[in-house]
Amino acid sequence: MANLSLHQLTKSYGTTEVLHGISLDVADGEFVVLVGPSGCGKSTTLRMIAGLEETTSGIIEIGGREVNNLEPKERDIAMVFQNYAIYPHMSVKKNIAFGLRSSKLPKADKEKRIQEVAGILDMVPLLDRKPSQLSGGQRQRVAIGRAMVRDPAVFLFDEPLSNLDAQLRTQMRLEIKKLHQRVGNTIIFVTHDQVEAMTMADRIVIMKDGYIQQVGTPEEVFHKPANTFVARFIGAPSMNLLEGRVSGGAVSLGAGPEVRVPALRKSGGDVLLGVRPDDLHPGSGNPIVTGTVSLREPLGSETLIYVDTALGEITAKADGRTPPEVGATVELGAEPQNLHVFDKSSGEALT
Repeated sequence: MANLSLHQLTKSYGTTEVLHGISLDVADGEFVVLVGPSGCGKSTTLRMIAGLEETTSGIIEIGGREVNNLEPKERDIAMVFQNYAIYPHMSVKKNIAFGLRSSKLPKADKEKRIQEVAGILDMVPLLDRKPSQLSGGQRQRVAIGRAMVRDPAVFLFDEPLSNLDAQLRTQMRLEIKKLHQRVGNTIIFVTHDQVEAMTMADRIVIMKDGYIQQVGTPEEVFHKPANTFVARFIGAPSMNLLEGRVSGGAVSLGAGPEVRVPALRKSGGDVLLGVRPDDLHPGSGNPIVTGTVSLREPLGSETLIYVDTALGEITAKADGRTPPEVGATVELGAEPQNLHVFDKSSGEALT
């Protein structure tokens, strides 16, 4: 295991800079997820850590050692790819053993290591099978096993679950998280799926256009987003953002009631009032806005309702047993501590 540090890392292709001086410290044994939309720079960052892309400037350190000029095999990392990259003509055992091909371990120690890894991944009964005889989840476990067998300082996962169906993705998320709890290696995991990020990470790094927008625990980035991009990107459905104006310590939303927001760091000016659908309910007191239900999406214990208001369409949650009917007029409210305020021009959080 080892810590990982990125210092002012940049990457340019010709005159186009795609990574703009990002810095990040990952603790020994930490599970960190890089997440963001396509083109945000997350996979480029991972490939630079692995040594598959050259850095334009900046420093990468693994275990306190600068690795910028080291070949991938010298960096003490192991990478698990999106497309498994396992050999179809080899058995599971030989695929896992391939990770030790350059190792100087004695044969008996290699065999012991393979059996240990297969046991951790619950693949001992499958060691003699070929990849064509395995499910998608089992193939991904083979790829993880080939990385694990090397006992690297840092694991790098490049969107390893995106080729799996929804049920397998859920299963593999749990397996990778349990694996991390058992072996404790440092993991950098790249995904575009915010659900994967929220359910797996110790800390999440949210990226956009080659910049880091926020670094924090899943709870921090969900409940205390640093800006409107994070607020919209994390959480499904996305946070409602309502145009308003600050005056006298409260937010005015047009003709609606003034909304008091605790710890508001602005005394005047245009803002966006943010409230997550999970925190916004009909008839709950502390009214914010009134509108007409245009659509319902039953989710079992809860129902998503889409409400047409003077401020635009707003998403809220209602009780699953007695949701308001389509066409009904509802008053939506939220607890003040669950409200967010962002500067309208910069998008930065003001609470």
